[in-house]
Amino acid sequence: MDIIYEDAHIIAVNKSGEELVQQNDVMKGTLQEFLLEHLRRRDGAGAPPRLHLVNRLDRPTSGIVLFARHRKAAGKFSDLFRRRGVYKLYWAVLDAPPPLPSDTVEHFIVESRRVNKSFAFPEKRERSEYARLSYQVIGSGDCYFFVVVRLHTGRHHQIRAQFSALGCHIKGDIKYGAKRTNRGGGIHLHARLLAFVHPFTGERVVITADPPADSLWEEFARQDAHFRRTYRYDFWDEGDWVRDLLHPPSAVSFSR
Repeated sequence: MDIIYEDAHIIAVNKSGEELVQQNDVMKGTLQEFLLEHLRRRDGAGAPPRLHLVNRLDRPTSGIVLFARHRKAAGKFSDLFRRRGVYKLYWAVLDAPPPLPSDTVEHFIVESRRVNKSFAFPEKRERSEYARLSYQVIGSGDCYFFVVVRLHTGRHHQIRAQFSALGCHIKGDIKYGAKRTNRGGGIHLHARLLAFVHPFTGERVVITADPPADSLWEEFARQDAHFRRTYRYDFWDEGDWVRDLLHPPSAVSFSR
């Protein structure tokens, strides 16, 4: 169990690709169940009676999953996500370059529960939800393109659907247009960072998760570190305190 952050109110776990976060009607044995059992073995009577899921990841996506240890924390952190008070950065490996080196893209997402898939459209449609993300291409390698994504909204399969609508697909994601699967079934989409002002302590918290071990992710990490030494991601706004933690003062906007 890869616990990457823990305090009296929340626990963050680095999820591998293909792990199911919550139980459904088909699959049993979930990250939530395994974590609770781990805490019971580790803490005995001090373990929480249950865990409350705060953020969800698609099953084939890896990265940070946040659980609340008690109901009050679940309410406060769910409200924080709902008010967009959480910085969310993802790493994505794409099979084609996006239209621009950096951009903010907006779509309207329609979710089909029948096929468990979302569709991104440029205009509003019946039952659609507004979706917005920003991205920065930071490098490339082995016919793939390395992209850092800032997620502004949190819709069903949002990153996967929006990039598919742009004509570029996440490596391994055949549901959204990739040509072949990855070994092991996961996709190259990773929830890399969550940052927020803690609603109980008032402290600034930054949680990062390393991606699964493979040569492509290793090259992504190397190129991202090199990029950030010189450039800032273009998607930061004035007052985004996370920016100054990820980039040195000498870094300049990439598009400048």
